[in-house]
Amino acid sequence: MARSIWTGTITFGLVSVPVKLYSAIQQKDVHFNQLEESTGARIHYKRVSEKTGREVPYEKIAKGYELDKGRYVLIAPEELEKLDPKATREIEIEDFVDLDQIDPIFFEHAYYLAPGTGGEKAYALLTKALEDTNKVGIARVVIRTKQYLAAVRPKDGALMLETMLYADEVVPMSKVEGIPAKSSRVNDRELRMAKQLIDALSVDFKPEKYKDEYRNRVLDYIKKKAKGRTIEMPEAEERPKVADLMEALKASVEGMEGGRKKKTSARRKAPAHKATRKKSARRKTKVA
Repeated sequence: MARSIWTGTITFGLVSVPVKLYSAIQQKDVHFNQLEESTGARIHYKRVSEKTGREVPYEKIAKGYELDKGRYVLIAPEELEKLDPKATREIEIEDFVDLDQIDPIFFEHAYYLAPGTGGEKAYALLTKALEDTNKVGIARVVIRTKQYLAAVRPKDGALMLETMLYADEVVPMSKVEGIPAKSSRVNDRELRMAKQLIDALSVDFKPEKYKDEYRNRVLDYIKKKAKGRTIEMPEAEERPKVADLMEALKASVEGMEGGRKKKTSARRKAPAHKATRKKSARRKTKVA
């Protein structure tokens, strides 16, 4: 079972809701260590002064903020401690906003919120109220020593907390070279075909459908190599290049429609085949 990483209360107005915080994300990247190729020994890094070339003990290392190239302001740990946000153990909701008004780009890390001791009723009330109004609470919370902007939102009858980026941490689209200020004019026929292709590819979102295929291939390769097996590396497949946009759209739609017809035909044949096998089985039983 997951363990809570933080306990505190959600506050809005004079209402307090005791809660426990659980991480909702478990990263599953494949991690590698750096080794010396000839011996297989681990590689370790040392903190070395670029001025003397000698290793610097940890207790002699200070933090510095670079003002200009090579010019720093030294900051002592006790100075930072005085500036640390006060750990209040509160998720203090300042405003309620429509969920639809928040661009997903602002969301950073997801957590589950479970009711704390004696907080079940207030927790259920806040969850239901947010669900019925399609609102989320914009709050501030201190986790460890960092203060976060966060959104408290309902999900499947429970509450979640999403830490958020501040507005000045999001790069404005206007700063990105090459993005047009307005969409280019599009051909009506091309647009109709593009919509048809989107419709053909549209399904209900099921997150379990999408697997990290690269990670699975890497782990499978590692297991086989660890057993001393020789593995042939697959060659990269090249997509056929279609220069004309309309031809690409047309071929894509036709390919999707052809695939659907094959699936439909297979579904129609399967039940008849099963029924025949069952009838045959019954006949054999009677004869016996």
